[in-house]
Parts: sequence; structure tokens; C-alpha cells
Amino acid sequence: MNESFKQRNSKTKLLNKREKSKSSLLALDYICDIDTLRTLIKKNKVRVVDVRKKEEYKKGHIKTAVSLPLAELLSNDDPDSIVKILNNLGISDDTPVVVYDDTFGALASRVAWSFKFVGHSNVALLEVTYDNWKKLGLEIERKSNKYPKASHSMNIDYSIYADAAYIENAQNDKNKIIIDSRERLNFLTEHIPNSKNIPYTMLRSENSILRSPSELKRFIENRGIDSNHEIITYCGSVGTLSGLTFFALKAAGISNVKLYPKSFKEWKSLGKPKTEFKDANYWDLSAE
Repeated sequence: MNESFKQRNSKTKLLNKREKSKSSLLALDYICDIDTLRTLIKKNKVRVVDVRKKEEYKKGHIKTAVSLPLAELLSNDDPDSIVKILNNLGISDDTPVVVYDDTFGALASRVAWSFKFVGHSNVALLEVTYDNWKKLGLEIERKSNKYPKASHSMNIDYSIYADAAYIENAQNDKNKIIIDSRERLNFLTEHIPNSKNIPYTMLRSENSILRSPSELKRFIENRGIDSNHEIITYCGSVGTLSGLTFFALKAAGISNVKLYPKSFKEWKSLGKPKTEFKDANYWDLSAE
């Protein structure tokens, strides 16, 4: 049976309303500044995700934030489980999401990367930690927040993912650069062969989890890293420090960046080759 004009017109209006609603949502950059987040919270157009421990969340958190401890995500971080988390937090495909922690952005970055991996591209790290937010006297609350379940689709983005086999193939590829995000001493003790060291501590600024994009770009160029190459980041165990490096590289304008989430812990457990580097002058890390 053909739809009546009234029925078709009603459906058209509904679709237009949905499209208008989608277009009014802000497409976030990799890092979200304080003012932008405060505006989005006031307009009720963002899902704020707190990845600290539950007990820390209960003591106080950014207004409207939901709790997702990193350990909860890591306990089962296959794509289906991550999408289920998105649904439970009331995050639909287009919802702007801002993630924060109290650990210089490292824990938040691992969660945000996981969201991106399953297809939720509209996610950013908050530029400051919760402690800095609170010190600035900004809005916090203690009540636990829960939102209606959503229905998030899955669209896995393998362009940002690397596993051990991929790393092994990339080691001798001149167009790929492997970055070890651990501190210098850990890198010098042992690391994946042919990797370069950018300690996560070199990416931070005094007042933000990361330097400005222009500073990051200059810093990376000064390390002899070609932004046109594919870059793969790893760290010690679960991809937190290297997750922060992933976002730093993206913020600096490098388009082709992958994370090896299982990192050096898995690499060693698989019996893959390691290199010990004893020359502390390999890089002058004070160079700007």
C-alpha cells in the first residue's frame, strides 16, 4: 500500500530533524580545550568519560561525567566488548566524547583510542587532568551519572592498529617508523629492534597533558622523524603511554599513525628479538 502524502511528509520532517540534530553536533579535534568542554556540557551535547578508579570518581568528577575505569575496559577489550561499553554509556555513533584521567592523559588516551578503533571517531582527550580542572575551580559533582542505552554500530579501523606480526614486518621497512614511548632508561635496557625513543615525558607541557600542536610538530621534526612516513607507537604493556604518543602525533598533523596496544610485554612473551642499547648519547633529548 502506498504511503499517504501526510505520512511521507511526516517521515521527511523526522529525517530532516535527525539530520539537523546530527549536523549540530561538534566534530572534536584530538585534544579538547576546557572552554569547549564547558560549553558542550552546558548544551548537553557531549558525553564526558572519567577513566579513573570508581572510588576516585565517587569522590568527585567533572559535571555530567560517566565512570569507565581503564581496568574495566582492559579486562576484555575485544571490539564487541568496547561497543557494548559505548552502548552502556549512552554513546551513539555521532556523540562527541571527551575522556579524562588524573594520569597526564595516558589512561584516557588508551580508552579514547579503543573507541576510535571500533569506529567512534568523534572522541578527544581533555587538555588537562581532573586535578588541574579542580584546581581551576571548575564545575564538579559527586553524584553518579547514568544515561539511556544507545545503539552504536561497529566499524573497526584497522588503519590505527598494529599487532606483533605487523611490527615484525615494519622493522625493516624504510617507510615505517617504530616509536618506543617509554622512559629513556627502559628503552636503553631493551627495546624492539630498529625502534626510536620518544619518552612520553617529553610530550607534556606544564599546564597541559600535551604540548601545543606546533610545538609537537617541531619536536618531532627535530628528532628526524618524517611526518610522511607511517609511525607505529608502543610502550611497556597495555598501550597507555604509547596511546598518549598516538594522540600527540595525530595532534601534530601526522596522518598515518598506528598503536601496538599489546606493546613490549607481548613482544617479549612471544620471544621476539630485543635490542639492548647502551649509548646514552644516541639522542640528545634536551635538543629543541
